[in-house]
Amino acid sequence: MIDTGNINRKVVERAILVGVFDAQSDPREADEHLLELEDLVNNLNIKVVDKITVKLKIPSSKYYVGSGKAEEIFQRQKELNADCLVFDNDLSPSQQRNWEAMTQSCVIDRQEVILDIFADRASTKEAMLQVELAKMEYSLPRLTRAWLHLSRQRGGNTGARGEGEKQIEVDRRMVKTSIAMLQKELKEVRLQRDTQRKSRTRRDIPHAAIVGYTNAGKSSLLNKITGANVLVEDKLFATLDPTTRKIILPNKVPLLLTDTVGFIRKLPHALVEAFKSTLEEAVLADFLILVLDISSPYVEDHWETTVSVLKELGAEDKSIIIVFNKIDLQHDPVVIARIRSLFPNAIYVSAIAGTGMDELQVRMSNFVSDRIRLLHLRVPPSRHDLVALIHANGNILYSEYDDDGNLFMTINIAQAYEKKLADFIIDQIPEKIILY
Repeated sequence: MIDTGNINRKVVERAILVGVFDAQSDPREADEHLLELEDLVNNLNIKVVDKITVKLKIPSSKYYVGSGKAEEIFQRQKELNADCLVFDNDLSPSQQRNWEAMTQSCVIDRQEVILDIFADRASTKEAMLQVELAKMEYSLPRLTRAWLHLSRQRGGNTGARGEGEKQIEVDRRMVKTSIAMLQKELKEVRLQRDTQRKSRTRRDIPHAAIVGYTNAGKSSLLNKITGANVLVEDKLFATLDPTTRKIILPNKVPLLLTDTVGFIRKLPHALVEAFKSTLEEAVLADFLILVLDISSPYVEDHWETTVSVLKELGAEDKSIIIVFNKIDLQHDPVVIARIRSLFPNAIYVSAIAGTGMDELQVRMSNFVSDRIRLLHLRVPPSRHDLVALIHANGNILYSEYDDDGNLFMTINIAQAYEKKLADFIIDQIPEKIILY
């Protein structure tokens, strides 16, 4: 029997990554996926000591790979003194148990790594509830595993396997109860978010969502455009909680701009479901700003992944502004020429240097130009508040006072402000006060 208490007290420090591909797959793609998995594992402060790719015709029910290859991987693990195997492919609960029984060490898959990173990054109540729900749903069929969840191991907590079937059933009931409570609490939080969204709709302010592959520079873009102070880090999933800021575009139309959680290949379906209310910002937005890192050698794959996730969310038919970020870091003219030929209408920017920001704001203005109204107004002397509102949010084409102190104006202003000005709209400016 495995001494689970001793295993669980050990902090995971050294990992071997395992990627499996079939005969139809390109081996280079498997290597690429392992490089991304290495980035994910490094975010958990775990050192990767080796990466192994396995060509497989038919998955094995016991280890996913064949028994002979499993033994080779186990021997390599002992040779390098690695205390964890991380599979880029999803492992079934029984496969994880079989691996852990053989290696007496931590064996996890990509999904569990992503869950742990999300658990570390979540800061708002909604995000923490969403992560905890996904973790509970993931752990339910794995209650008999010898290892505790990786995040708990890194925290140094201890635990033991349940004593027989009776204890396992107790654990399952506890987890199911926790899942039900989390779902109820998350539903309440989502109702609050829906209320906020309805409030935005009533104001009739257009809304755009920034979407894209993780670490593409979405938060940096939001900061540059809006002057916000959203967390920016060079790591995967630095932003989990949506941040919304209001800006005034060059054509004086207000716009709500939301930064969303980054997408990634093989994003666990449980997380897509758990973060549905967060990712719904993309579904409910008037248009999307899809950000891609042009300096990445896998930028085209990132495009395909992002479009795939948008389809899963039901947002693939949204109007999209494609933005290639980090143009200052891509120095290969052949790559730039290829991307420009594939995406002729895209905008090329550097969110850090500020390159391309003016062009992006003009493009956003064009997307919401139908929200602009041309209005003729007569504002009485007592309504200086309206004059201030117009100066702040509109484009004044003409203004002149009459002898009674009324201010006659012709303005362009966002549709969102039309109701506030409705009582002061006139058909046209009286000719007698037009001086030109």
